[in-house]
Amino acid sequence: MMTAPISSLLLDKIIDWLPGLSMLRRYESRWLVSDVSAGLVLTAILIPVGMSYAEASGLPAIYGLYTTISTLLIYALFGPSRILVLGPDSALAGLIATTILPLSNGSTDKAIALASMLALMTGVLCIIAGLLRLGFITELLSKPIRYGYLNGIALTVLVSQLPKLFGLETEGGNLIQELIAFIDQLVSGEGHWLVAAIGCSCLVIIKLGQRFYPRLPAILIAMLLATLFVNLLSPQTQSEIAVVGRLPQGFPAFVWPILSMPEIQTLFAAAIAITLVAFADMSVLSRTYAQRLGDQPKPNQELIALGLANLGSGLFHGFSVSSSASRTPVAESAGAKTQLTNVIGAIGIGLVLYFSPALLQHVPRAVLAAIVIAACLSLVEIDGLKRLYRIRPSEFWLSIICFLGVALIDVVQGIFLAVGVALIAFVWRAWRPYDAVLGVVMNQGYRDIRRHPEAEQITGLLIFRWDAPLFFANQSTFDEHIQQAIEAAKTPTNWIIIAAEPITDIDVTAADMLLALNTRLNNRHIELNFAEMKGPVKDRLKDYGLFTLIGAEHFFPTIESAIAHYLARPQR
Repeated sequence: MMTAPISSLLLDKIIDWLPGLSMLRRYESRWLVSDVSAGLVLTAILIPVGMSYAEASGLPAIYGLYTTISTLLIYALFGPSRILVLGPDSALAGLIATTILPLSNGSTDKAIALASMLALMTGVLCIIAGLLRLGFITELLSKPIRYGYLNGIALTVLVSQLPKLFGLETEGGNLIQELIAFIDQLVSGEGHWLVAAIGCSCLVIIKLGQRFYPRLPAILIAMLLATLFVNLLSPQTQSEIAVVGRLPQGFPAFVWPILSMPEIQTLFAAAIAITLVAFADMSVLSRTYAQRLGDQPKPNQELIALGLANLGSGLFHGFSVSSSASRTPVAESAGAKTQLTNVIGAIGIGLVLYFSPALLQHVPRAVLAAIVIAACLSLVEIDGLKRLYRIRPSEFWLSIICFLGVALIDVVQGIFLAVGVALIAFVWRAWRPYDAVLGVVMNQGYRDIRRHPEAEQITGLLIFRWDAPLFFANQSTFDEHIQQAIEAAKTPTNWIIIAAEPITDIDVTAADMLLALNTRLNNRHIELNFAEMKGPVKDRLKDYGLFTLIGAEHFFPTIESAIAHYLARPQR
């Protein structure tokens, strides 16, 4: 009798983890035309973008298409967002390239294996984090931190693509060396003027199209015009222009990349950095579109879907992926209703690879460089930095530190520097929080006497407010500031009321400090009291035994009741 309900529950549970199947069950026929047409539009963008980001990641262009196909299909099945587009991403290209190229020693096969293993490791980390519900970790990457590392990545990738835009080949150990080498070759006249003309023209077409005609596929138009132009040149001139070349026909084979354990260990830090960056970007984008579509954001399921997409990419000669802030709006504006749009996009790329891979053989590499540079320019955040400088200079400089770390030290190390700086900034703010001595302002209640000189203090009474959790890093500051407030009081202090409403937690170290403080104050005939302490915080003190040691009579529901008790007591 119970078999049918159990089977139904099991099916519902499976469908919860396969949103693509759930969408099929309630798919409406009127969506089909919109999804198919949006998928075809998306295909036209996915092909040049996929090839471009593959080359920016240090891999042959074809691997960007392999990555795109597997990623779109997997996310269509497991992804909770109805229209989010996943795939190769400009924000990850610099991370991938700086990780795999030094280890590959110029071997393309080695670079492919390294990139695939990096995608597999990223996938595993994403899935583990999703299952453990660790999606909140990306909240460490605040807006100033994100501005910093994205600007750093954008500059790093842009500089790496400049030589390709001008038909040059440069080598450099870091961004500064690459930029100097590029400028030296350019000044020496080593650039190919025709390649530069093609690349720069495409860059202008893409940026003008994105700026003034956002509905037009500017990237596709630039690629088609450049390819047509190259085909019209003489064979001798064509030979001087680097092109993609004939792509392999068909689809990638399932393969497990073979690497040594030391190589895998070397990739681990980069995999963590990629996981952080990929999900940080994806969480912002998925939340934005969930709100726009009236759906419920599911950050942990997004993290698992991202992990599965990376696993699929790594098993089919692909590299690490994230959501796309440029291709998702294309799908939306083209009328996408569901993930069927992504499936159509994947099928479109597959048909091109299977039936006519020669179509792409004359695409100039300078065009791919222009596409990546255009994406990098879109990543750069200037207005946000100006706003930070105007309203919060400390966060502006925090962003600049992260930018310099990514751009000048190393992309991977710079990401960890950004996270480290974020943690230090958080601890610093919690370590030195705002506190205040309160006085009474007529008809306004209790106010900070530094901000309200008119506030009156009651003789012998000190009201002290602490605007942060009380824990090991700031407990000595709390103690010190209490002592300073007592010394600065206009009259000898008999009573202290801690306005505890802003205190959201007290750890063991801080509790021991409070006990010692209470003992010292009692020795000086000063009573320590608390008002408006939250129930969970009070429960903590009970667990520590501190509530009983201080005495329940020293805890008041409001500041007013504490003051009333003080005024009613016999005065000394």
